[in-house]
Amino acid sequence: MCRLVSVYHDQASKFVRIVTRELRTSLLPEDLIPLVQDVVETHPGLTFLKEATEFHSRYVHTVIARIFYCVNRSWSGKISPAELRRSNLLSAIGVLEHEEDINQVTAYFSYEHFYVIYCKFWELDRDHDLFIDKMDLTRHNDHALSTRMIERIFSGAVTRGVKSANGVQQPEDKMSYTEFVWFLLSEEDKNHPTAVEYWFRCMDLDGDGYLSMYELEYFYEEQLHRMEAIGIETLPFEDCLCQMLDMIHPGIPGKISLSDLKKCKMTSIFFDTFFNLEKYLDHEQRDPFASARDHDADGHELSDWDRFAAEEYELLVAEESGNEQNDQLLCDDEM
Repeated sequence: MCRLVSVYHDQASKFVRIVTRELRTSLLPEDLIPLVQDVVETHPGLTFLKEATEFHSRYVHTVIARIFYCVNRSWSGKISPAELRRSNLLSAIGVLEHEEDINQVTAYFSYEHFYVIYCKFWELDRDHDLFIDKMDLTRHNDHALSTRMIERIFSGAVTRGVKSANGVQQPEDKMSYTEFVWFLLSEEDKNHPTAVEYWFRCMDLDGDGYLSMYELEYFYEEQLHRMEAIGIETLPFEDCLCQMLDMIHPGIPGKISLSDLKKCKMTSIFFDTFFNLEKYLDHEQRDPFASARDHDADGHELSDWDRFAAEEYELLVAEESGNEQNDQLLCDDEM
């Protein structure tokens, strides 16, 4: 330990070396398994989970996927000390020491957030092999995503084809649970830096680092067809393009860069316009500038993800409560 202190002068470097047992200078996902498993076994807010051992692995891999989503900004699959320093991971781990309500630690460790993510995946994974395919993902959120975007998600633009949470090699044309965590986080908070990169990679068909007018039209074309099919008045592509360019203000006329999108505060509107029909229509029906942002108990502004997770958890609890009441009524009738 003395050598660690003398050689590594900051918390991030020491954390990496301790967690990796001095084998590496960066963190791999498997390096974090003992740490998160220890949280499961010792945190007072997860006491109820101790007996449900079948959920331990699911919770652990969800937390690790969320950590890499937020911290591994380079998309390299390993977290460097520099990335760790720029993140809030160490402070979130510190909060666990004194915060008994695990759900207050919304950064990474919240059980409620895990439950929402896992239930969403479970609904789509019909054979429960911890993989989903294109047809499964098509059913997400009542078929909100366009087929062209689903094709891009499975094209390898944002997936690596790594092993799943249970160590099984990933089949072709399948999405692992970890990849689904990244998808759902990106889908529900399109203002997050990783989400902007995620969807930009999907829309950048030729990989040249810019979204061309052709690429935008390619995705919008399916949106038009879907709206026409359900009798909704459509906006011609040229008019839509003018609106989007006015909103983004690209540095180079006629094409949109990743940095252009990161400077924009309304990336959710931009992305949903091109591949999520339900959310696009929702944006059309409300004024994006008029809606007040929600805040937590400490006055911090809630992210789109935090708000989504809170709403979905309430719905899941209400649904389970309703099912229990129905079961009780059936038992009473039988008696």
